[in-house]
Amino acid sequence: MKRAWLLGGLIAIGGLSMSLAAYQAAPAPKVIEVEKIKDNLFVLKGGGGNTAVFVGSNGITVVDTKNPGWGQPILDKIKELSSKPVVRIINTHTHGDHVSGNVEFPATVDVVVQENTKTNMQRMAPVTGLNQPPTPNIFTQNNGRGMAKQTFKDRMTLGSGADQIDLYYFGRGHTNGDAWVVWPALRVMHAGDIFSGKTAPILDANNGGSGVEIGNSLTKGADTIKNVDVIITGHGTQMTMADLREYAQFNKDFLEFVRNGVAAGKSVDAMTAEYKVPAKYAGYTAAEARVKSNVEVIASELKK
Repeated sequence: MKRAWLLGGLIAIGGLSMSLAAYQAAPAPKVIEVEKIKDNLFVLKGGGGNTAVFVGSNGITVVDTKNPGWGQPILDKIKELSSKPVVRIINTHTHGDHVSGNVEFPATVDVVVQENTKTNMQRMAPVTGLNQPPTPNIFTQNNGRGMAKQTFKDRMTLGSGADQIDLYYFGRGHTNGDAWVVWPALRVMHAGDIFSGKTAPILDANNGGSGVEIGNSLTKGADTIKNVDVIITGHGTQMTMADLREYAQFNKDFLEFVRNGVAAGKSVDAMTAEYKVPAKYAGYTAAEARVKSNVEVIASELKK
């Protein structure tokens, strides 16, 4: 009897452990939050960069598609907003939290990017898991599905009238292929991660990003694009053109800080420890690791 009781207890404990392991291994639900910008323009938040959904006359344009596994949740959410088909994806740049969902969209969907971004997408680094061999980049892994089909160099216009979408490239910044997406009839723009929010930017030098040029690229965008009231940022809340101009100056001031430090012979660590967000940039953040990375990128550029 005692042996049977003990065996039963062990089985019960084993079953509980298996249930607990299964519970712990269960993936978190992919929750997407919707923000309505206009009657036919929405921002989907969660799972990566901010996704824009524009409901045009003949179909839907999606800007950025989040991390791997988030393409289908985006499509599911879109079905709640409109019965129209998705006809186009625009990716603002190459990073996985903005392009990976592409592969879950129908193969018929057009994909439009700045020309440098297509090159960057084609050579995206393999994904390596713990104790697992590297896997191909997500587009190679999906036989090219989701890869860019159309590119532009400096400017492209898609559609006309109420459906018009203007695409711009103003130079290096977050990467060397940062696309700006404008809906002129709605007076709204998606800036992607060249303006991710009021925080120190990621300067992806491996994909052509530049701390020397980002301030000027931002200013060129602010000077060129007219009649925009709302800017959808890469990861933050909606901003204005005044915010964009301020962000351009924030980056120019940071460049000058590093330029002066390099001229004085200061080390990256010394400049990192010294930097504080200037008081005039209320609400801005600059984590130490991000500051150090950006100082390294800019110092390297200045020494070339």
